[in-house]
Formats: sequence, C-alpha cells, structure tokens
Amino acid sequence: MRLVLTLALGLLASPAFAATPPLDTLKLPPGFKITVFTDQVPNAREMAVGAKGTVFVGSRDVGRVYALTDTRGDGKDVKVRTIATGLQLPVGVAFHNGDLYVSAVSKIVVLRDIENHLDAPPKPETIYDKLPTETHHGWRFIAFGPDNKLYVPIGAPCNICDRDGFAKLTRMNPDGTGIEDVAHGIRNTVGFTWRPSDKSLWFTDNGRDEMGDDMPSDELNRITKPGEHFGFPYCHQGDTLDPEFGKGKSCKDYTPPVYKLGPHVASLGLRFYEGKMFPASYRGALIVALHGSWNRTQKSGYRVMVARLNGNKVVSYEPLIDGFLKDEKVSGRPADVQPLADGSLLVSDDLNGAIYRVTYSK
Repeated sequence: MRLVLTLALGLLASPAFAATPPLDTLKLPPGFKITVFTDQVPNAREMAVGAKGTVFVGSRDVGRVYALTDTRGDGKDVKVRTIATGLQLPVGVAFHNGDLYVSAVSKIVVLRDIENHLDAPPKPETIYDKLPTETHHGWRFIAFGPDNKLYVPIGAPCNICDRDGFAKLTRMNPDGTGIEDVAHGIRNTVGFTWRPSDKSLWFTDNGRDEMGDDMPSDELNRITKPGEHFGFPYCHQGDTLDPEFGKGKSCKDYTPPVYKLGPHVASLGLRFYEGKMFPASYRGALIVALHGSWNRTQKSGYRVMVARLNGNKVVSYEPLIDGFLKDEKVSGRPADVQPLADGSLLVSDDLNGAIYRVTYSK
C-alpha cells in the first residue's frame, strides 16, 4: 500500500523518531517530485545497492541494517527487512560480489550472498577487528573503489587533537588483509565516491567546532595521489591555521579543498549522478547530503545540494532539496544519497527514519 504522508502515520510507524515531514514543505526545481520510498527504517544512514536492486541501509544508534526491495519497481510497494541487529553504530554498508560489508566501529563484518538470503540472513562474519574502538567519529561510511578495495575512514576521536593513527582514510582487500593508508589530515569524512570518468576519489570532510559560527567550512576534497595530507588538525578549509595546532605550520604544505561547502553544515554522503532521468545538466554533477548543524547560533545545512563541475572545479552549487529547515525548526536531516538504475535518486533521512525517492518528468 502506498505510504500516506501524514503526521499521524509517521508517528505510528516510528514512535522513537520524528514524523515523516509533509512533503509539501520541501522545495525542488521545476519538474522534480519527491515521495516517500519508506518510513520504516529508523536512523537510516548510508545506502548501497545490490546486484539485484536491493537497497541496503545502515543505521547508527539503533544498531540495525535494513534491506529494501521495491516489489513493483515504481517505489510504491517497498518491503523492508531487518537483516542484522545488535551491531555497534553500523552506519556504513558496501555491496561487493554478492556480499554486504558493514562497518561496526572497530570491526568490518560481512553478510555473505545476502540477496539470496534476505528472509534468512546469515550471521555477520568478522573480516577485520583492529580498527580503533573510540566512538567519537567512530561511525564509518565505507565503500569499494574501482581497485576492488574497501575504503574505511578513521576519524579524529575528538573535536580537535593530534593523535597518531587517526584522521585518515585507509583501504583493505575484500578479505580484510593488506590494510594501508590512502590519505591523511581528514577530520571526519562520512561520504566519499569515485568519479566514473577518471576514477578519482572525492570526499566530504566535516570541519572542527568552537571557532565560531562561520569558521571553518566543511570541505569537498579530491585525492590526486596516495599519501596526500588535507590539513587537519593544523590547517582548516585550505587557508586558516588552527589557533592551537597551527603554530609553526603553513597551509601551503597541505592539499586545499576543491570547494568550501559551508560552516557546520555537516556534509555527509555524496554521489556522482550519471543517470538519464534528470535533465542533462545533472549528468556528471555531485549530489551532496547536508545533515545540518548542531551547535551554530543560526542553523545551517539540512539540504541536498548539487555541485556542477568543469574539470575539477565547482562552477555552481545549488539546492536540489530544500525546506527541511524553516524558522529554525528542523523537519528532516539528509544523511546519504543513492542514484538508482532507473535514474531516480534515493535520499536517507535519519531524523525521520525515512528514505525519499526523487524523480523527474517534463
């Protein structure tokens, strides 16, 4: 049965979370439409798509992993299964060769051959258990790269600090062996993706707190070579030395961001759009989820943005979905974006325990 977008039903569906927001409060460009794919996924965070079209969704505090199947292929009859429970902050999900990889703070676990066992999911198998146990920035977005390696971030366990073994991006083989560092100076990336045209890795990074409402900006970064350092904790947003850890340092020694996404917007998941449903101007653009600020005098973020590129430069940055923030009141928090094979776009919202589907027609 198609989900009815009312406050009452939202409260009944997920009593521990906010109600699904009335979609008429959301603003999209002309021709775009947003509907509820499901509102039965409490704490929904990262998404991944299986070979058969199953949408896998991680969560944070509730410790669950979900599998969504669109039985009619039109987003109007979505079946939700919980395929794992009791995991520690299982934010990240990544599908590879039939298996679902899940992050769980210090561990990476795998559910084997998952799409053939949705109704009787296998017990998660631990393939790596030597990640840090710190939970501050210990929830991990994960993804497989074009090199068939699993990329796993190790965020700084603090607002601002300088600790060995943290603030970096790593990668490992699918069996958990061969872990190695990819890049350093990354405070807390909760979203990264590869551009199909050149296989380059792009990622968001969340800036530190306690430098004021307007400093520093979150970053959109691009890795050009192994071992790059993106500044944290010494330099922020490519041009601002940290008042404590920046002494004796120079921002010129670190890789600057491709683009400043705004202060405290909490930039999370991002994907390149390569579908054919949206207008041609969206092809090759980055779609970015802004989760929203938590400690800014005036709230910021709470949108889904489109960054259009010319080469490696952002030439425009504008909202695709706006309206989750109105008069300082928050009705939704975008966490990740996931294009589907038909060209539509899914958006996860952990505040409402919902996944939205964005479509376009002339």
